[in-house]
Amino acid sequence: MDLASLGWDSFFDSAFAPFRDQGLVAARVAMEDKHAYVLLNDQGDFTASVSGKFLHQRDSNAELPKVGDWVAASLVPGEDKAIIHAVLPRRTKLARKVPGREFEEQVLAANIDVAFVTQALDQSFNPRRLERFLIMVHEGGAKPVVVLNKTDLCDALDARLTEAQRAAGSAPIVPACALSGRGMKELREFLQPCTTSVFIGPSGVGKSSLINRLYGEEIQATLEVRESDAKGRHSTTWRELIVLPNGALVIDTPGMREFHIWLANQGLPETFPDIEEIAVRCHFRSCTHTVEKRCAVKEAVEAGQLPRARYENFLKLKHEIDYMVEERRKHTYMARKREAAARRGESV
Repeated sequence: MDLASLGWDSFFDSAFAPFRDQGLVAARVAMEDKHAYVLLNDQGDFTASVSGKFLHQRDSNAELPKVGDWVAASLVPGEDKAIIHAVLPRRTKLARKVPGREFEEQVLAANIDVAFVTQALDQSFNPRRLERFLIMVHEGGAKPVVVLNKTDLCDALDARLTEAQRAAGSAPIVPACALSGRGMKELREFLQPCTTSVFIGPSGVGKSSLINRLYGEEIQATLEVRESDAKGRHSTTWRELIVLPNGALVIDTPGMREFHIWLANQGLPETFPDIEEIAVRCHFRSCTHTVEKRCAVKEAVEAGQLPRARYENFLKLKHEIDYMVEERRKHTYMARKREAAARRGESV
């Protein structure tokens, strides 16, 4: 494979120029398992690790290589091994806050063209969770496509599609069934050669099964979903870049039980364009859509023009994003304070 078939273009070529002068080679991260990587380039595939200098100089774990990243690496002579020295700038990314109490960004995949936000049409279907995923796809710069898998298990498909469309905003929706092949033609229209897509969603929604169907054979492990609660187990335990027969690149990801929003400036209005459109009619320009009088958004909810559940989730997600922004401001302030104290030989 040449670099172009792996998604290389002038954007990455320009960013790589300084490293080319250092005798390094460009490669794409195809697999990540903790701090072990598999790289692909026009010379083959290589197992890789990050250089000690890179590990020491990074400001956060989000700067470490992720699946889909382009990196500058040196090859170990006589071995199929490489050392990663730098990560090239990311054109797009999919990120969340790390699970737990830590305040840190976790990049899940990088340089994605299309993100297939996948839900199952069984009892696990959740439009509010769909909205949460869509915010971060929009924020990261990828094109979102909503995939509703397991149509064979849905007795009220039209009603589910209506709910999904309200949650999806302007994102296209593809009803699919990995078992029967429904929706595969529509999905393949987004899977063009040299482009990169990622399947994201909770465990058990059938991401690996869809990739197997698109590939044409069983290449990803799959597990049955418990009928009692429609919860799946993690058949995919790491992120991996897969090359489909037509030359499209697809990233499979483990199911995510938690998807805490990181920072989102544009993701919220792009996920809720209907609310943004209504909000321009609010009496107050800085309306929070909570306690103000003559609020067009609240009036739309009361009139039944805007689903109350969607409105309440909008407020919940907005509050979460505002909290993250404030927390980041505090962390930045404290970090600068510690750096200033360290320069003076003091402690904070």
